[in-house]
Amino acid sequence: MTATDEAAPPGHLADFEQLFEAHADDLHRYLGRLVGGVADDLVADTFVAALKGRDGFDPARASVRAWLFGIANNLARNHLRRRKRETAATARLADAARAESHENRVVEQVDAQLRARQLTAAIAELDDADRDVLLLTSWAGMDSNEIAEALGIPAGTVRSRLHRVRRHLREAAPQIDLGGSDDVD
Repeated sequence: MTATDEAAPPGHLADFEQLFEAHADDLHRYLGRLVGGVADDLVADTFVAALKGRDGFDPARASVRAWLFGIANNLARNHLRRRKRETAATARLADAARAESHENRVVEQVDAQLRARQLTAAIAELDDADRDVLLLTSWAGMDSNEIAEALGIPAGTVRSRLHRVRRHLREAAPQIDLGGSDDVD
């Protein structure tokens, strides 16, 4: 059995090379959409954390892919929290500067900008658990069973969270077409 097999616990560095080759591109695509330019670093950090925590891997609880996405998701969440704090501090400074300048006051925003702000705000209102389900579904393309494995929760919980997220987004930003149905699978 190789490290890329779903039940193979990663034990040796050679196993991690195979894991990297099998999963790094998918992790990078997901993290790239989630955190942008630091995706390379977070993919590397994911495999470093997996290597350090390999004794905690339990193939009975999750597949190797779900385990790696769970690690990556936690690292991304930590990064986004730091970035959110930094952005808020920068915005406070920028708002103070804008308030002093009449020329910088915005009278009207383009419709696309309004929609983007509404959607961003609606997503920001979500709790971390709901946001994780939304992003793993839409950006990583994972189904409810994979998300359940990655987050260590039942698949039914994933589906109910996704339903709640979509309902929230429809209410918070009604002019944005969310498309699709509430089915993850």
